Amino acid sequence: MNKAFSDQLSMSLSDLLSAQTGLHFPQERWRDLERGITAAAPAFGMPDAESCAHRLLSAPLTHHQIEVLASHLTVGETYFFREKMSFEALEQHILPELIRARAHAGRRLRIWSAGCCTGEEPYSVAMLLDRLIPDQKDWNITLLATDINPAFLRKAAEGVYGEWSFRSAPDWLQARYFRRRKDKRFELLPHIRKRVTFACLNFAEDVYPSLMTNTNAMDVILCRNVLMYFSPAWVKKVAQNFHRSLVDGGWLIVSPTETSNSLFPQFKATTFPGAVLYRKTKGAESPAVPAGHPISPFDSLPDTLRMPEAVTGASVQSVAAEPAAIHPSHQEERDALCRTAHFCADQGRLAEATAWCEKAIAADKLDPTTHYLLATILQEQGENDRAVQALLHALYLAPDFVLAHFALGNLRLSQGRHREARRHFSNAQALLHTHTQDEILPESEGLTAGRLGEIIASVQLSLPHLTVASG
Repeated sequence: MNKAFSDQLSMSLSDLLSAQTGLHFPQERWRDLERGITAAAPAFGMPDAESCAHRLLSAPLTHHQIEVLASHLTVGETYFFREKMSFEALEQHILPELIRARAHAGRRLRIWSAGCCTGEEPYSVAMLLDRLIPDQKDWNITLLATDINPAFLRKAAEGVYGEWSFRSAPDWLQARYFRRRKDKRFELLPHIRKRVTFACLNFAEDVYPSLMTNTNAMDVILCRNVLMYFSPAWVKKVAQNFHRSLVDGGWLIVSPTETSNSLFPQFKATTFPGAVLYRKTKGAESPAVPAGHPISPFDSLPDTLRMPEAVTGASVQSVAAEPAAIHPSHQEERDALCRTAHFCADQGRLAEATAWCEKAIAADKLDPTTHYLLATILQEQGENDRAVQALLHALYLAPDFVLAHFALGNLRLSQGRHREARRHFSNAQALLHTHTQDEILPESEGLTAGRLGEIIASVQLSLPHLTVASG
């Protein structure tokens, strides 16, 4: 391959990609960058790599351009139960410990496959959970799978794989969880496929942890063979966000080639046979906390609203049952209650979060955003019917509340009510036309109208199989 890019062009492209996607192309990988741009050029309607590179450099990258570039600049290659020792640690130690701890305390598990590619990783986790918890009807299990590439997500949501995806897989896998098709490919059984929720997410562009993207209060995050594409500075940023996305005691699982104590200093490295995993120790502070989410949420509350001690399950009920302690006109106090509810939800303390949210609603029953926040928390608790009612209440108070329509569409989709889901997504799309593309939507934690429009368009094209995560 003849060199098509000058060193200056390669450097400019590398800087652009690092800033907007986190993808890292040092000088020794400039030929890889050139090959990727050459492959991507037809998708951009460009005749060659050089003209494509100049077009990309002429303006900030759009989300669509980022998705196309990611699909050509990263390797979409994976298989079931890849990196066997990490899965053994998950199956023999981490998941059994979590299941024992939660069996009599909420029966709730939250796992995130971050950078899921074509779905083999999250489906492998779903199969482990099926073996460890055969009867899951009494459990509230979230298995979120995200990727930047919507083409990967569409393939993942279909759940159909060829023989190559089963290399090195356990002997029992195909017989127990797949149906062989006439085209000699293998189709995942519906009860496993339905346990995974797929969503688009860009580590460098989207907000996480977030109730909006359902990326908060995770017990386990798997992010393997993804961070190796990022610069060390971006890996640290992503690791900080992952740390905040995990509950105390939660686990981060990366590839053996990505393990580095210098990149994950806020975690405790824990050694298992053939694998090193990272754990968020109890009480450890994340290096960065966004504005509006104080480390101690009670600092912003009036003295009359502070809980004197850590709230227990029993005391939550008494707090929720108390009469409103503030006048509805005291907006600052209501907002402080909502911030506290948000903070508790981010930490996975959902009963406390619900109590604080209901206290805020008692203070101001006509604020639609508080009903929306309650709906997101209820959905995490698996109380979907109550969440629907809270969203309908929010829409009664504010019919043009875009995020409430979006969230209600997601809820109806998860319930298999596809016609209603389409209607709410269409309502949300129509309302987005009243916002500029770069306008940050209220209550979205940084999501722009343009980005939400792209997410909704993606899910509409993929109905009824592909769902979008939402808080």
